[in-house]
Amino acid sequence: MKQRRVEAAPGMGEHRPSVGAPDDVELIIALARGQRDALGELYDRHASAMLGLGMKLLRDRGEAEEILHDVFLEAWQRAGDFDPSRGSVRTWLMLRMRSRSLDLIKSHGRSRTASMGENLEQIIGAAPSKAAVAADANRVHGALTELPDEQRAVLELGYFSGMSCSEISNQLGVPVGTVKSRVHAGMKKLRAAFVEH
Repeated sequence: MKQRRVEAAPGMGEHRPSVGAPDDVELIIALARGQRDALGELYDRHASAMLGLGMKLLRDRGEAEEILHDVFLEAWQRAGDFDPSRGSVRTWLMLRMRSRSLDLIKSHGRSRTASMGENLEQIIGAAPSKAAVAADANRVHGALTELPDEQRAVLELGYFSGMSCSEISNQLGVPVGTVKSRVHAGMKKLRAAFVEH
């Protein structure tokens, strides 16, 4: 796969395909059938947010770009494994980006994750098995769907898109204090959901 140059766009929200364009699930199906153009389209839609997350976690653009390339190569090879009942394509890609970044941090003995990522990692638990990661990803997705929209939005932007509280504030047009309150309330509810299980 030819590596493309991408710029991180921290303020970028969920990508919306243009009218008539295939949605992400259709692209994954095309990818599983070996259609390379689908990979390019997914890359164009999600690479910027994924790179932003990688840079937020790793604080090194070169490493983040390398992992981004690896994640899309893995998506090309394992598109047939995608299960839409477990979450969106974007979430699938972002979780792979996050997992690869955290693996690199652990292998280098570094602790450079962003605060929201650390909080969510504490809830889920450190260094889980692949089976546990899949189960936890389902639990996180399920718990997120139970949150009020405003709390879910700030957690998704902070966790999956790697945005800071000030970036979320600009994106949503609400004060930074409101973003922090919503993050706190949302994390408290997620913790409670994980304690119940």
